[in-house]
Amino acid sequence: MVGSSHEALHRISGRARVKTVQYFWRHPLAEQVREEGREEGREEGREEGWEKGLEEGRIEACRRMVLHLLEWRRIPVPDAARERIETCTDLGRLEAWAERAVHAADAGELFIAG
Repeated sequence: MVGSSHEALHRISGRARVKTVQYFWRHPLAEQVREEGREEGREEGREEGWEKGLEEGRIEACRRMVLHLLEWRRIPVPDAARERIETCTDLGRLEAWAERAVHAADAGELFIAG
């Protein structure tokens, strides 16, 4: 009998906890907290997206600069070199290639560390 009473009490207290939790999540204050959390998450997502977009923009601008420097200097850019430049996602490497493009005799010299 004691076991049955204990189990019944446990079920009742469990239901009471569930009802309390359900009430809490329907409460206007809980909704406000959830909305604030959602807004905070959206804001963080926007900031991360903005930063990622800026980084991608810098990378794309540097790719164009490398190619533009070579073209401006009338240095032929073989397809393999163009593809390597256009697919590079390392901003530091692209910046180094841009510096080398100022003095390179051919496109291959971009990829040789000096």
